[in-house]
Amino acid sequence: MANSLTGIIPTLYEALNTVSREMVGFIPAVRRDSNAERAAINQTVRVPLGEAGDLEDITPGVNPANSGDTTVGYADIVITKSKAAPVRWNGEEQRAVGTNGTYNQVLADQFTDAMRKLVNAIEVDLAIAAKVGASRAYGSGSTVPFSTAGDLSDFAGVAQILDENGAPVVDRQLVLGHSAMGALRGKQSVLFKVNEAGSNDMLRNGLTDRVQNFALRYSGGIAQHTKGTGANYVTDGATAVGVEDIALITGTGTVLAGDIVTFAADAANKYVVGTGVAGPGTISLNDPGSRIIIPTGNALTIADSYVPNVAFSRNAIVLAARAPAVPTGGDSADDAMTITDPVTGLTFEVRVYRQYRQVKYEVCMAWGTAAIKPEHIALLAGK
Repeated sequence: MANSLTGIIPTLYEALNTVSREMVGFIPAVRRDSNAERAAINQTVRVPLGEAGDLEDITPGVNPANSGDTTVGYADIVITKSKAAPVRWNGEEQRAVGTNGTYNQVLADQFTDAMRKLVNAIEVDLAIAAKVGASRAYGSGSTVPFSTAGDLSDFAGVAQILDENGAPVVDRQLVLGHSAMGALRGKQSVLFKVNEAGSNDMLRNGLTDRVQNFALRYSGGIAQHTKGTGANYVTDGATAVGVEDIALITGTGTVLAGDIVTFAADAANKYVVGTGVAGPGTISLNDPGSRIIIPTGNALTIADSYVPNVAFSRNAIVLAARAPAVPTGGDSADDAMTITDPVTGLTFEVRVYRQYRQVKYEVCMAWGTAAIKPEHIALLAGK
């Protein structure tokens, strides 16, 4: 049956208008990768990360120096999820609500919820990828960021980490959870005093565009990270500057990916663990690794559980999202169409399957996320 979805296009766009107002800070802030979007489920797409050779002296001569070979690094992106939010009606159900004109409204609400479920799932995955893939952290799990009136040092703290790691100064993002955004709105009056801020966006709309070179965003997908149970771990052997893999001995319990850790010899730097352990073994810090030499027998401390607000350069985190694949020649769907959310940039596929005395709609999406440049990601820890 042709044009099966034509009659519900107004209903779909009514639902889309509702979805576009959800608190999704990561989705519009990260990089979209078209190469990864062409991949199949669980197929790895390797993104090359090239580097030049080390600096060398220029020595005039007949031939240039025989140098310049490097090992090209890479980051992997995998589309890991393919999900559909189903909506089904049979004839009797439609007749029951159709007489009072509520069918289209109920259907719009169902499509709204379907899109919201997909958007929220993607947002959560991006928040987790950012947390686990960050380089270092600023702040504490015992304090809400921006909760001290007139104090913008939290901006400065994460900016310093990105600056030290060489992150680009353009297109920086800061995605905040509920507590941090609430404190920013309630405590930082400098942002909504028009004569000081230069804009009435925070005062009138509750939002501001950029602060200290960060595009401010608000996410409902940020959840508290519960720290591992590890205790009494010490380093097994000294590490050089920039080392990521650090062997731990003598202790017990877990060190989890996403834990914020410090070392006795380097309490100033709060490192984010990329790969943890469940007992004595080797943890991996995210790039760029340790900032100083950490001596052997140095005690490791796991910081408190925290809420991971995230500062990053757009290209540091990648989202690959596409319509789920269908076989060549199509499947049993009567019709399919796509609609794009202008706020998040996500394109939803809607399919209709006409069955025996009932009809089933599916709102679909396939996606994968990855933090491909950890040194360009910093956590603003809070509670």
